[in-house]
Amino acid sequence: MSTIRLLLVTILATVLAACASAPYAQRTSDRQAAYTAAAGAPVRNFRFFNLYSWEPLGDRQVAIYTKPNEAWLLDLGGGCQDLAFVNTIGLTSNLNQVMVGFDKVLTGRRNFPCTISQIRPVDVKSLKAVQQQQRQIRSEPRGTGKPAAAQ
Repeated sequence: MSTIRLLLVTILATVLAACASAPYAQRTSDRQAAYTAAAGAPVRNFRFFNLYSWEPLGDRQVAIYTKPNEAWLLDLGGGCQDLAFVNTIGLTSNLNQVMVGFDKVLTGRRNFPCTISQIRPVDVKSLKAVQQQQRQIRSEPRGTGKPAAAQ
């Protein structure tokens, strides 16, 4: 009896995990598309003094905020292990400059550094406008609950 119960619990957990991962994947894809749309032409480097915030966008992209209204979209060559799951990241820099092909994103002691293959500035105002538009709620009046023929 306990084997059947364990099997049912395992199946239920698997089904719930599969259902829960679909919205996360969709949200990540939407966020990545929004950042890509707001990103400008590639640049070779950017000035880096402080890491204000960051957002993983899969294992090959990360958005870096150096100020509340200054962000950079970094493409990572070869992917970046555990990027979506780490609590903190680091960036290498030389003389307060992060450069394509030279500097890296650091995700922890056990993981290899992730080489930056492309840097694009993000138009934060445009990105926030898209986010605001996505948050809009369309409201419609409820019906009386009766079929149209009965009214």
